[in-house]
Amino acid sequence: MQNLTFSFKNETQMLQFGTQLAVIFKQYFAKSPNNSLVVYLNGELGAGKTTLTRSIVQAFGHTGNVKSPTYTLVEEYQLSPYSVYHFDLYRLSDPEELEFMGIRDYFQAQSLCLLEWAEKGKGVIAESNLDIQIDYADEGRNITLLPKTAELVEIITQLNNERTGT
Repeated sequence: MQNLTFSFKNETQMLQFGTQLAVIFKQYFAKSPNNSLVVYLNGELGAGKTTLTRSIVQAFGHTGNVKSPTYTLVEEYQLSPYSVYHFDLYRLSDPEELEFMGIRDYFQAQSLCLLEWAEKGKGVIAESNLDIQIDYADEGRNITLLPKTAELVEIITQLNNERTGT
């Protein structure tokens, strides 16, 4: 699958991109309504994983605070008809802990699961449909999208074409 990389100079641009990603995710659900969408958010501490998540969750209709679930492991947002789950597995010491919280129940139809530090849950959590890599780039950030399904490749290619005017 093709990677696409986007560069952002500031947080405002990243937040706008998160809103665009939410549109992509809704298009995915329109094409695959019985599926969940699993997104791994990768990057160093402070790179902007929660910032990007905040704009996605708000674009799905949440009007309150979007906080990092560093200590709770998951924040849930019921945004009918969607369920959005934001996981932060940074403090997870053993993937088996996820079984005790019923992790598999989160990956249902019309569920968007955004996972920070997903590698810590390897073997227990669902495979991703999309990997998002956020890297520092001078004062800004580079965001690379690695779609893992044909539907997402098509939708993300369309986004890229709209952004570049091709």
